[in-house]
Amino acid sequence: MPDKYFDDQFDDESVLFVFRKHPVVMRKGLIFGMLAILLGTLPALIKPEYSYFIVGLLVGFIVGLLIFAPYWISWHYSVFIVTDQRLIQITQKGLFHRSVVDMRLSQIQMVNYQIAGLQETLLGFGTIMMQTFVGDLIIHEVHHPAKIQKKLLETLRDHGITADPYPPAEAQDEQFAEEA
Repeated sequence: MPDKYFDDQFDDESVLFVFRKHPVVMRKGLIFGMLAILLGTLPALIKPEYSYFIVGLLVGFIVGLLIFAPYWISWHYSVFIVTDQRLIQITQKGLFHRSVVDMRLSQIQMVNYQIAGLQETLLGFGTIMMQTFVGDLIIHEVHHPAKIQKKLLETLRDHGITADPYPPAEAQDEQFAEEA
């Protein structure tokens, strides 16, 4: 029996690839954490002694880490897993909130991506939009969305899944003839 990569993995299921959002999603935590380090050096301006600077810097660094940690945890533990049977979106928000979206590959009708703006173009992230039978799934700030879209489309094609949600016209005509 192969190893399981995540808790809810079926016995007959294999993981094809895993992707996550771009690290740019942590930018707010990084900015606030760096501000905490900067603010930690302020006591040295009031009383210019080396000990005040070191203690203030140490306290600022610890507070900065505490501010940045939830952003990093949210990024690190939010993953998208594509298996040979389904797409699983695990989203971690903060320390105590996790949501899971589990969708069969056969429910996916269309996969598109969008890279809009200078920041997304320069840093290589964008949005993946999937149209499904149950609604649209939009994943923002994905690292290399063109590569992910290509992998998803190859996976769907390899498993015989087409983007056409309706059966061929002949099959519909036969079904209506049988019902009449």
